Amino acid sequence: MSSTTTINTPTQTVTPGPVLVERLAPFGYPLIRVATGLLLMPHGAQKLFGWFGGYGISGTGQYFAGTLGMEPGWLFALAAGLIEFFGGLALALGLLTRPVALVVAAFLGGALTVHIPNGFFWTAGGIEYPLFWALAAAGIFLRGGDRWSLDARLGLRI
Repeated sequence: MSSTTTINTPTQTVTPGPVLVERLAPFGYPLIRVATGLLLMPHGAQKLFGWFGGYGISGTGQYFAGTLGMEPGWLFALAAGLIEFFGGLALALGLLTRPVALVVAAFLGGALTVHIPNGFFWTAGGIEYPLFWALAAAGIFLRGGDRWSLDARLGLRI
């Protein structure tokens, strides 16, 4: 007698590995989302409050207007600071994740235009840094807040 056994395996989204890694894998995406938000916040704080060696809205606005030709400079500095600081906070919390991630990705996509003349590497003021964060925000937009977010906790399906 011959018997056949059918094994149904669920579709895996994580490459199999050591048990500890498999158990920690669900935290991978929240780690990326939270880190993205937290790493954007200090840049906004530089522009808004002059923290961490920044120049505040006035100084950043003067730079935006005088060097980058973005008029009125204070308004662009304010917008950039708000997007980076409060957008970063919202991403870290997973609150309104998709709309915020889309705004962050678009903002950083615009920032690329300023950095293109400097080449690729960030050490020369190139596109590497804004490109990476724009792509991270785009990925977060596609995935949303996920299960460990305020969006999920509040039942926001956006």
